[in-house]
Amino acid sequence: MNPLQENIQTAVTRISEFLAQRGKATSWQLKVTFRLSASVLYLALGALYQQGKISLEADGINYHVTWTAGVKTQPVAAPAAPQPPVK
Repeated sequence: MNPLQENIQTAVTRISEFLAQRGKATSWQLKVTFRLSASVLYLALGALYQQGKISLEADGINYHVTWTAGVKTQPVAAPAAPQPPVK
């Protein structure tokens, strides 16, 4: 495993433990708490989201991250593609 993959896996583990205890946080809180680069933070959140362990809700430049592991949820459909601008 290369160093980036190790950093991402460490972040996934630490974020999982944090959210399992607290239930929710913002992406900014996670970034500051664990001193993560934006790249590692969002790759770790993406991995947790793909595994179905968290839900994400956009709020400006931040995301509200909620721990959902163990809670049965319906799969979320991908958003529709944006419409081309009207000329």
